[in-house]
Amino acid sequence: MMDDTGGREISATRTAYLSLRQMILTGALPAGQKLKIEDLRKMLVTGASPVREALSLLTSDMLVERIDQRGFRAAAASLENFEEILNLRCTLEDMALRKSIMRGTSDWEERLVLAHHRMKRAVDTPIFEDAHKAFHMTLLDNAASPMLERYCSQLYDLNIRYRYLAAGGENYQRREIAAEHEEILDATVRHDCDAASAALLSHYRLTGAYLSKRLGDL
Repeated sequence: MMDDTGGREISATRTAYLSLRQMILTGALPAGQKLKIEDLRKMLVTGASPVREALSLLTSDMLVERIDQRGFRAAAASLENFEEILNLRCTLEDMALRKSIMRGTSDWEERLVLAHHRMKRAVDTPIFEDAHKAFHMTLLDNAASPMLERYCSQLYDLNIRYRYLAAGGENYQRREIAAEHEEILDATVRHDCDAASAALLSHYRLTGAYLSKRLGDL
């Protein structure tokens, strides 16, 4: 049985991990910035050990890089890295979505419709990003492939960081993103693998083309 001290350390590490992860994803800690444990400890009002453990965990998420024996920095960003992330997302999520549809059950379809409904209700609220990810991951979680799902989740997060980095722009706001989600959902619940995959990949590539241009201009 874990003692109270061990439990508090795990809780502090988890809290530091979630806070730092959010700051890196949203750009509050910019790409390439050196992450000094003492500065982060003061910012998060916690100990050095939880911060160090959290940074080590974030290196596994590819959101933090080690720059020397003990130093860290927020992962660097580049157009080439973004395009690799986009290509991997399209390849792996196409595979996962097709598997999910082929194994489709009424329970999964109900969860998917509910996730879509929650995402629609969360538009323009602080919880939209979580609801958006939940919808996209529910599309894939019926594939019965935990490793594939984990990679897709990680790639989603890496992509989100670039979306924040290249945020803004009138052309992006003109897109009918809600309609794109509806098209993906409709094809999926019809068990039309080709149409669902085409809609999903078009959704990603439209965003990818926009972000690639924005990143090239930065």
